[in-house]
Amino acid sequence: MADIPDSTDRSASALPTDALAERVRERLALAGLAFDRRAAASRPKGRRKTARPAELTAGRVGDASHARERACLRTVFHELGDAHRGYRARTGNSVTLALRAATTAFKLEPSLPSLVTVAAFLDELGILAW
Repeated sequence: MADIPDSTDRSASALPTDALAERVRERLALAGLAFDRRAAASRPKGRRKTARPAELTAGRVGDASHARERACLRTVFHELGDAHRGYRARTGNSVTLALRAATTAFKLEPSLPSLVTVAAFLDELGILAW
């Protein structure tokens, strides 16, 4: 009789990925807060931008939220890159082809799933501080 994996085995194997995805979401939320603080910060008078008319900015609300999301994804991606470069400097290891493929996929289409894939490689190495 063939062994049929029971459903608890499948859900147990999915839990680490779900937990990692949640950790990445939390990190993105922190990056979003930092992005908002920077956006709300006052600038010296000579460097302030003039306010745009309402009709020009009305259609750009979606663009602004999309830009914020991409900026947060890039921020967390760069944090992961810094951590991996530090790891490589300490250990002398090189970048694996699978990690390089995951980073290339993220650069082509930045998204939460592609960022989680990159984070999974670093989590396996034990270098994620969060």
